[in-house]
Amino acid sequence: MNTVEFLRPRLCGPRFEEGGIPLEVLKDLAVLEEMLREIAKWRFLQEHPDRQRSPWGFTENLELKLSGIEAGSALPVISLSDTSPQLAMLPGENQAYFEQARDAIIGAVGAAENNEPVTDHLPKKHLGYFNRMGRSLRDAEFIEFVPSQRSTPVRLTRETRRRLVLASSVAEITEEVRLRGWIPAADQDKRTFEFQPINGHKVFAVPIPEQHLDTVVEAFSGYSNNTRVLLQGVGRYNRQNHLVGVESVEQLSLLDPLDVPARLDEFRAMTIGWLEGQGVPPSNTGLDWLAATFERRFPDEAPLPHVYPTPEGGVQMEWSLGSNAITLEVDLHSHHAEWLWFNRHSDAEHEEQLNLDEADAWEWLVTEIRDKAGSEA
Repeated sequence: MNTVEFLRPRLCGPRFEEGGIPLEVLKDLAVLEEMLREIAKWRFLQEHPDRQRSPWGFTENLELKLSGIEAGSALPVISLSDTSPQLAMLPGENQAYFEQARDAIIGAVGAAENNEPVTDHLPKKHLGYFNRMGRSLRDAEFIEFVPSQRSTPVRLTRETRRRLVLASSVAEITEEVRLRGWIPAADQDKRTFEFQPINGHKVFAVPIPEQHLDTVVEAFSGYSNNTRVLLQGVGRYNRQNHLVGVESVEQLSLLDPLDVPARLDEFRAMTIGWLEGQGVPPSNTGLDWLAATFERRFPDEAPLPHVYPTPEGGVQMEWSLGSNAITLEVDLHSHHAEWLWFNRHSDAEHEEQLNLDEADAWEWLVTEIRDKAGSEA
């Protein structure tokens, strides 16, 4: 069996800094193999217009294997193995078409990164594979490829992936989603439930995964009591970037009644003048930042606050911990916050200015909340 090193995509971003690769990202690499096979066949037929199909065993006897992970963010080493004892084609010729397919993929990524025509590298039907490849990427993450003909790497980011999919022939774009909302109805015969996002009015029919049936039933039963869930899975978006459905559910969990990102989602429907004609609605960009930062920095076991919008377009969080009253007023534009603690028994108080873009500020905040909660235990 002939094995050669084929590709070294570098995974960059916070999740890859210690050199590990989350298992969900490996799904992207599995799509890469499927994509390479089809593009290799396309390249062969381009060069052999008299043929109706590629030779038997042309791609079936070539395998991509993860042969190692090296340091430097996370650097998977992907090898190509030829498992066939004999082929009708000349030795190494089928491997050459795989290499052409690899270079075409990298060329398309580079074109998308530079806002150049991507169909100069791949036809629309093959660009559709990017609807699944790179889907696990988050903000500030990318997959870096080094073209064989030049040293400058190209990057597959969330944005370049979107450009590639929009250049394809697919009608809908799939994205990994984390949606908070309600389950107003369920149909066990059809094995579906209705999901209504907090920040949207449309209700989607979603297939019920067997392992999450109990959660669906509990959320449906508690709908009148405002029971909400967090749905993690794959969403379907139209070309205008509007959510049109949920393709699959990977995780479904009940939310705490004080879940902060869910409460922030409620603010997205606010309009100018919401407070007796004077209130400024919080910006969606600011709400996105605060929700993501809170989830990342605030531990699950710490007491959750009540959350309210401020007339100036900010957000105020309030904790009532026995005799301790805490408020945190957040400016969604500057990402700064004003902390105020007051003790109802002693009249003691303390103010602090925090930069919520700094991890140390969140560590201080969480420590203070835990201390105040512990003093009342």
